[in-house]
Amino acid sequence: MLISLTVGKVDAGVAVLLTHDKRLIEFPSILLPPNISSGSIVDITVSRNFASEQTSQNAFLKLQDSIFSSFGESEPEPPVLRCKNATQTSVVLEWDPIELATADCISLSLFRNGQKAGNIPRPTSMHTTKISGLAVDTEYTFQLVLRTSAGTFSSEKLVVKTHKMTDLSGITVTPGILPAQLRDSLTRAIERIGAKISDTVRIDTTHFVTTEGRGIAWEKAVEMNIPVVRPEWVEGCEKFGKIVGVRQYYLDADPRQRQMPGPETQAQAAQPEPPKETPQSPPANGTNGTNGHQAVPPTPPAKDTPQADDESSSSEEEEEEEEPKTTQQDEQKVRVEDRDQHKVALRPAEPSSKAQEKEKEKEGSADSAPGSGSQTPGQGSFQDVAL
Repeated sequence: MLISLTVGKVDAGVAVLLTHDKRLIEFPSILLPPNISSGSIVDITVSRNFASEQTSQNAFLKLQDSIFSSFGESEPEPPVLRCKNATQTSVVLEWDPIELATADCISLSLFRNGQKAGNIPRPTSMHTTKISGLAVDTEYTFQLVLRTSAGTFSSEKLVVKTHKMTDLSGITVTPGILPAQLRDSLTRAIERIGAKISDTVRIDTTHFVTTEGRGIAWEKAVEMNIPVVRPEWVEGCEKFGKIVGVRQYYLDADPRQRQMPGPETQAQAAQPEPPKETPQSPPANGTNGTNGHQAVPPTPPAKDTPQADDESSSSEEEEEEEEPKTTQQDEQKVRVEDRDQHKVALRPAEPSSKAQEKEKEKEGSADSAPGSGSQTPGQGSFQDVAL
């Protein structure tokens, strides 16, 4: 295709060309023939290069295939979470090395019971973690969430239950510096209680047993905050049949504090206490708790007193009334003599109850005897008034 154009202006880098319909076209001046100036007419031939287009297209497709084979065929895999060890208050989790393929790792997070517990440091090189401070005999759900540049991938939920106090299978003991005989007995005791023994200090080591605080293994246990106890701690666990505290079994602890009760003491503690006897109410016989003498209760009204009480109290009243009869007559004679000697004015006494009325009637009958001199007009009774 041949096109004729008129050169309008030529600069150092760009030339302005004019078409027949007066349109402006910017054209690189380096592509124009030499000695071109304003007003020159140039012919430009334009054609399509199909061979170059095919070569370029093939190169582009090859690059696409290379990118897909490198980044598109494989993708990150979800992490696989497992429980390595569980105790009464802690859980050790482990997982396989994470597969990122060609993606970049952003973070690896651990979730406990649906809530984020924290991020795993160095996720590409760290494959275990320990969670402490858990409750005894309790179920927990754990899950790992991997965030990458290619997306987010979550592991399957893992349900772990902490052990009971009597379950010693989660204990992992690493022995330190011990005599040969003591080491053998410690190994047998660990096997009897169902615990595990490890020659090196690991993340799942629960106790470091030794008699001397020195050595590389001891330093690593102290660095990892693993309890360092004496061999008597294993014996205590075996004797009690459950895990015991470590405070009394530290290397610098007082041996007297780890004295344990014998079988007899435990048997006594296991016996139930005898039931306490309930105090019985005292019988309603009218006795006084201070001096032991019987007191005659006042006679209640007939409508409020049960028949059974009337029958029991009537016999007691008859016995008590017979005793003061003789004493009352003697007292009445003495009062009559004192009244005649001193001529004391007497005043009548008001009866307080039916029992006293009966006594007053008996006194009246005694005063009416001849020679008594105690009968007064109106048939009233009298008492002496102390001067």
